[in-house]
Amino acid sequence: MTRPTPAVHDRILSLPSTELPAYVYDLTALRAHASAVRDALPERVELYYAAKANPEPEILAALGPYVDGYEVSSGGELAHVAEAVPGRPLAFGGPGKTPQEVTAALAAGTGRFHVESEYELRMLAELARRVAPGRRVAVLPRVNLPVADGSLAGSSLAMGGRPTPFGMDPGQVGPVLAALTDGTYPQLELRGVHAHLASGLEAPAQVAVAESVVAWATGLGVRLDEVNVGGGMHVDYGDPERRFDWTAYGEGLARLTERHPELTLRIEPGRALTAYCGWYATEVLDVKHSHGEEFAVVRGGTHHLRTPATKGHDQPCSVLPVDAWPHPWPRPAADRERVTLAGQLCTPKDVLARRVPAAGLRAGDRVVFALAGAYAWNISHHDFLMHPRPGFHFLDATG
Repeated sequence: MTRPTPAVHDRILSLPSTELPAYVYDLTALRAHASAVRDALPERVELYYAAKANPEPEILAALGPYVDGYEVSSGGELAHVAEAVPGRPLAFGGPGKTPQEVTAALAAGTGRFHVESEYELRMLAELARRVAPGRRVAVLPRVNLPVADGSLAGSSLAMGGRPTPFGMDPGQVGPVLAALTDGTYPQLELRGVHAHLASGLEAPAQVAVAESVVAWATGLGVRLDEVNVGGGMHVDYGDPERRFDWTAYGEGLARLTERHPELTLRIEPGRALTAYCGWYATEVLDVKHSHGEEFAVVRGGTHHLRTPATKGHDQPCSVLPVDAWPHPWPRPAADRERVTLAGQLCTPKDVLARRVPAAGLRAGDRVVFALAGAYAWNISHHDFLMHPRPGFHFLDATG
């Protein structure tokens, strides 16, 4: 189990039952973590936050002093981020961009376009000619690079190194580079290349992937100013106290930039920046026995916090006992050492954590799920069964 910060702990216990479930974010803890990440990175490594991980405006703003920009993957994200943190650099990525989205991004002055195919390049070129005449639009082709056997074995999610819908096949890169350098599209500028290949890698594997991407990019025979090596830094839901080794990663990137002084590297972490600053707090409604096991049914569930169902893990959590019991009927309580925590949905898949150590857990006690600051509320199926939405609380020691 893992405990919330003192500020989060106190806020959760202060909330009445009617205001649960709730997401509680510690922005002070987020700033401290982001600052440490920034300090671990060498000077010629740009840090963009992948807004898809958690696009709450308060989160975006708190990260502002520590990031060089934001990566967005849809027209909706682009408009949202531009409003939440106006004037900040944006990079527009993601497969399946529509002409309407690209037009909006061009009109907004988006600084980088990650181009995923020859079709997308042609579309961007024509729309840039119409929408942004007189301006050269920066392009980074995204490439699905082959990687050494086993180098992505530790990843939880692979977007490259195998057949995927992300980026373009290396064999298709030649015509794209030619069109960007021979004057075919004078309105576009080849700024660099992009290769986000996997998520969930530890620091040594991340460094190895970055080295492979840079080696491939510098062998293309064209001038490049930037290489984007993506994000996907590991977050361990099974051992939430263990963090990605940003120091080792920064040292590896420093060696890489020393070998290539002409390049700026860019990384795009999402989950690894914000996961640790968010908690999903709820209340036990009932405790029941079933075929030799015990289950606690809590307010809310995976329609609020889909992460454990999506990733197939148990969400780390802790119990905050509540002694008061306001009802005249008996208070259900667990008899066994371990209890499975399930939500209110009418599906056996609505499980947040299995057989957690929670001896004596009672209805009315509060359960706090950690590592809920990324890919949590924003990826959940909110309207299934039409339960109330959770509250949102942003705690900030700076006021």
